Amino acid sequence: MIADLLSELKQVPDFSAVPEKQIQWLVDKGTLNTFSDGEQAFKGGDSIEGFHIVLEGKLNIYFLQAGKLRSLGTYEKGEILGRLPYSRMKTATAEGIAEGNLILFFLHMDYFPQMISQCYEITAALVHNMTDRVRDFTKRQQQDDKMMALGKLSAGLAHELNNPSAAVIRSAQELKRHLSYTSENFKRVIKISTTDEVVDKVNEMVFSKISYSGNNHLTLMQKTELEDKLTDWLEMNGMKDAYSFTEIFAEFGIRPEDLDHVKALLRPEDVIPVVGWLNQVLTTEKLVGEIEEASKRINTLVGSVKGYTHMDQNPEKQLIDIHIGILNTLTMLNHKIKKNNIKLVENFQPDLPHAKIFVSEMNQVWTNLIDNAIDAMEDRTDSMLEIKTQKEREFIVVSIIDNGPGIPDAIQDKIFDPFFTTKAIGKGTGLGLEVVKQIVAQHNGKVDVISEPGRTEFRICFPMD
Repeated sequence: MIADLLSELKQVPDFSAVPEKQIQWLVDKGTLNTFSDGEQAFKGGDSIEGFHIVLEGKLNIYFLQAGKLRSLGTYEKGEILGRLPYSRMKTATAEGIAEGNLILFFLHMDYFPQMISQCYEITAALVHNMTDRVRDFTKRQQQDDKMMALGKLSAGLAHELNNPSAAVIRSAQELKRHLSYTSENFKRVIKISTTDEVVDKVNEMVFSKISYSGNNHLTLMQKTELEDKLTDWLEMNGMKDAYSFTEIFAEFGIRPEDLDHVKALLRPEDVIPVVGWLNQVLTTEKLVGEIEEASKRINTLVGSVKGYTHMDQNPEKQLIDIHIGILNTLTMLNHKIKKNNIKLVENFQPDLPHAKIFVSEMNQVWTNLIDNAIDAMEDRTDSMLEIKTQKEREFIVVSIIDNGPGIPDAIQDKIFDPFFTTKAIGKGTGLGLEVVKQIVAQHNGKVDVISEPGRTEFRICFPMD
């Protein structure tokens, strides 16, 4: 136990300017609680009826998030925790576990009115402590919110990059395998005897088909029928493994009459080598095209990330087309849109003037609101997300509309409050809309919500300059 409680309390850093008489008042009114190593001092949901001061040992705080206990830190000797004067804290949201032999000084809140009226310095010290605690907690939660948002975007980006990167690897491997046959085909081609005119005509046909490939809009039935006809032609003309040629020929729009045209230009012994060369050229063209498209997709995603984070730019307002940030944000969240089968409607005003904004900050606004809209429509059918932009007088208005269940009337006036959230533990900190409100206010604008079952609209209005 504590031999000299007065001396112990005088050593509390927050009480350095408190008169001894007031500390003696604490000694007279308070009590001591002891806990052995590993013992639970309190649990989530317990009523908080006063404040504690750690006098000996340590108190580890744990918070249940996403089904797991997460450490929120440790209170050591001389630190204060619990309900303080003017605090609205009522119940514990975390669990406290003793480390070592823990001794806590406790003052019940029933003594708060008397303390406020008789012990000004103690009250002031505790209020300052509460202010510092709120500021530190807010800072930590904001950091957690940013990390959570970064985690979502990172997961989405990894998902989006996976498909094109896999396509590049797959096509490159197939191209390498395909080119290994070149030497054998080259032997056949080099034996061909023909004129420059014939070569030009064959080349003209081949490259006309290459340029045509992007406009080859055949139905599945039409493509299957064409492949069957090509297989018959190739087999009739002595081509082995004809089926391995037909898919690529059909994809580039080559028809039996095209092969007849080539055949008519050549000696009989040159037909099979030329058809093999034709397959070689078209297959190479297809694989290179796939690599190019996948690489473009990766480049677009990287560009979107750079535009979203506004890397390499000074943190100052810039005159910019806001559609760029919105589209970059949609790219970042595209995996969630596709996963939830959400129909996206981009109702953008085409001649919308540029606005002077903090680009990265406004991208946080689009991210929070669009991500919330997607979450609201999770596991629903016929989901639709509409992004609408328009100019109203000297203002730009951006509306983010979803057809989710809506926000109940009882909580609509609370959704912008710090730490208020309707999401499950681990899915939200309650700071997203608070951040949105602060950033929009920083731009001398405002954000409103209009919600009813089946339609929720967040409307962001801010001046162009």
